Amino acid sequence: MKKLIILLMLAGISSSVIAKDYAEYKQERLIAKILNQQVKKHRSIKSSVHSILSRYPEKVDVVMSVALERYPEKYRQIMLGALSAEPVLACDVIENVIKADVAPSSELVKIAIKAEPAYAQEIVNTAVQYSPSELENIVRVAIRTEPYDMNNIVNNTATSYPSKVLDILTAAITAIPEQATNIVKEILALFPQEAETVVTTAVTESTDDHNKGIVNAAIDSGFDKDSAIAAAIAGGAKKETLAKLNN
Repeated sequence: MKKLIILLMLAGISSSVIAKDYAEYKQERLIAKILNQQVKKHRSIKSSVHSILSRYPEKVDVVMSVALERYPEKYRQIMLGALSAEPVLACDVIENVIKADVAPSSELVKIAIKAEPAYAQEIVNTAVQYSPSELENIVRVAIRTEPYDMNNIVNNTATSYPSKVLDILTAAITAIPEQATNIVKEILALFPQEAETVVTTAVTESTDDHNKGIVNAAIDSGFDKDSAIAAAIAGGAKKETLAKLNN
């Protein structure tokens, strides 16, 4: 009797899985048919994706999957069509296009943020989640694309990936070197215990005219003055340029 019950349960599970797979297959076929029809009518893939997702935003995964599978070289237009239809789908769009592996994640992030700068932080979070090996490039490109959201991008990414804080620091400084001091302040507010390596890295990645500001930022965060100077010198700063500090 127990064996019969187990067999019936397994049969029920199998049936439900098959039914679900078949439903997804039908959805994909339908979306593919609609896309093909619209393209045949000389509508661009961008406007076709826009049109479908404007009506069925809940089908974003299916629409993106089908469109990218059939027109992988038109990933930019597909992304823009999806984002213009429903900006709130930014994370779903970047997730799907990264999974499709049609271009470097940093390039996809740039396209998405340019289209929807209000969702810059969410786009970065999603991109790093699905492409962690590109974290530094993603952060650098994101900040260059939307520099006004630098603090949020740096703070949020560093908090989410504390072991990568020096990579994030480097990416941010190389993206907007003129903001080196502010970037150091943001990082040290989160990780004051990392002051020595943060100062050394920041000085290494910056130009000489930012060295004093970096050291002062470290001192303001509670780092010992002599230790801050030593860390800066380890990063390549000259002693004489640090002789007249404000602190």
